[in-house]
Amino acid sequence: MPVLPRLRPPALTALGDPVLRILASAALVNALGRGVFLTLSILYLTLAAGLSAAVVAVVLTIASGVGVLTSVVAGHLADRVSARLLLVVLVAAEGCALIVFTWSPAVVVVAAIASLTIGANRASNAVRSAIVARAFEGPARAATRAVLRTVANAGIAAGSAAAGIPVLIGSPAAYRVTFIVAGCTTLAGAVTLLALPRSVDGRAPSPVGAVSHPTAPLGRSPFRDPRYLALTLLAGVFAMQFGVAEVALPLWVVSDTRAPHVIVSTALIVNTAGVILLQIPLSRGSEDLRRAGSMTGLAGALMAVACVAYGGASGVVAPLAVALLLAAVLLHTFAEILSSAGTWSLSFELADRARPGAYQGVFAMGFSLGSMLAPLVVTVTALDHGMPGWIALAAVFLGSALGVRALTRSSARMSSSLPADESERP
Repeated sequence: MPVLPRLRPPALTALGDPVLRILASAALVNALGRGVFLTLSILYLTLAAGLSAAVVAVVLTIASGVGVLTSVVAGHLADRVSARLLLVVLVAAEGCALIVFTWSPAVVVVAAIASLTIGANRASNAVRSAIVARAFEGPARAATRAVLRTVANAGIAAGSAAAGIPVLIGSPAAYRVTFIVAGCTTLAGAVTLLALPRSVDGRAPSPVGAVSHPTAPLGRSPFRDPRYLALTLLAGVFAMQFGVAEVALPLWVVSDTRAPHVIVSTALIVNTAGVILLQIPLSRGSEDLRRAGSMTGLAGALMAVACVAYGGASGVVAPLAVALLLAAVLLHTFAEILSSAGTWSLSFELADRARPGAYQGVFAMGFSLGSMLAPLVVTVTALDHGMPGWIALAAVFLGSALGVRALTRSSARMSSSLPADESERP
C-alpha cells in the first residue's frame, strides 16, 4: 500500500489539531440538520403546506438572494468582531430557523424563515472559512478543508436518510417533528463551537486599560482586488455544477430518458460516497498555486465530458441510458472533488492575509450567486434544448475552469518573480 505514507502527514497534521476537531464535530452535527432541510423543505412546502411549485421557487430564490448578501456581510464582520462567537450565533440562528420552519404556511412567514435558514448557513460558511484561514497554513489548510467537506457530506447523507422517515409516514406532524429534531441538533453543534480558542478571532483584544479603536483592519479590500474578483466570478460559474446534480439530473431522467427513476437516488449515493472517500486524498498538494489551477482545469474537462454523457442518455434504450448516466455521475463526482479542492485553496492563497474574513465572504458570495442562478441556467440550456444545451453547459464549465487555470499560472509567475519577502504577500 505505497499511497498511504504519502497521504498521512498533511491529513494527520490537520486531524491532530484541536481547532479542526471542534470544527469537524460541529460541522457533522450541523450537516445533519442541513441534510434534513435539503431533503424535506420542498416536499414539506408543496405536499404539507400546500404551496404551489411556482411559489416555492420564488421563496427559495429570495432565500438564496439573502444568502448572497449574508456571505459578504458575515465575512466582513469576521475581521472586526469575534469570529468564534459570530459563528456560534449564526449556527444557532440556523437551528432556531429549522425548529420554527413549519410554524406557519403563510408565504411571507415561509419566505422569512427560509431566508434566515439559508442566510445563516451561507454566512456561517464564510466565517468558518475565515477561521480556517487563520488557524492553518499550507498542506494543513488544504487537508482541513478536505476533512470538513468529507464530514459535511457524511452528515448531509445521514440527515437525508433520516428525512426519509417523515416521507414514508406522510403526515404534516412527522415533518414538523423531524424539523424540530434537526433544529435541536444544529443548536447542539453551536454549543460545540464555544470550545474554539480565542486565537481564531480576527483581532486580538486590547490590553487592560487601553482605548479600543474600532477602525477597519489593515489590508486590501477584496472589491479592489481584480485578481480575486476574477477568481470569485469564475469559481462561482463553475459552482453551477451543483445545479446539474440537484435540478437538471432528476428532471432530465424523468422527462427525457428511458432510464428508471431510481437512477436519481443511485446517482446521489455514488456522488456522496465518492466525495466522502476521495476528497481528502485528491486534495493533496492543492495549496500550490499551479497544482490548484491544474486540478481546476482537469475538473473542467471532466465536467464537460460529463455534460455530453448526460445529454447522450436521451433517446437511447434504458440499459445504455443507465450506463451513460452512471458514467456521467462518476465524471461529475471527480470534477466536483477536484474543483472544490482547487478553488478553495486558491480562495485562501490569493487572499490578503490581513483580511481573511472579507475575502472569504466575497468568495462565498460568488458560490452563493452560482447556486442561486444554477436552476435558471440549467433549465434554459440542457432542459429546454437537449443535447445542444448540454454542450453549451459543457462549454461554460470548461471555459470557467480554464479561466481559473490561466489566472493561477499568471499569479504563480508573478509570485516567483518577486523577492522572497514580497512573494509571501498575496
